[in-house]
Amino acid sequence: MRTKLLLPLILSCLFALPALAADYYVDITNKTGYQINQLYVSPGDQKSWEDDVLGNDVLVNGTTQRVTLTGYSSPVFDIRLIDSDGDSYTFWDINVEEYDLLVTPDDLD
Repeated sequence: MRTKLLLPLILSCLFALPALAADYYVDITNKTGYQINQLYVSPGDQKSWEDDVLGNDVLVNGTTQRVTLTGYSSPVFDIRLIDSDGDSYTFWDINVEEYDLLVTPDDLD
């Protein structure tokens, strides 16, 4: 009897896990004076960077790029940009539900 009750409970918990994931986005504006060649976004609790979200694209100085973040359980992300000179700009624990990014030379690592 306990097994019959326990199995539906376990299954309902497993199916509820994907419902905890959400979609987020962050608008990133480049005011560095340089072209951004690489853009990495990873969950704030992750130890390594995910793939470059720009791929073959670039973020030209003075433009804004919206980055859509799908299937994450938290709105807190670390974001790293690398410009055409190889300089990096890193932002830690950014809550993308509350903030977008304006990247300037003052943010240089």
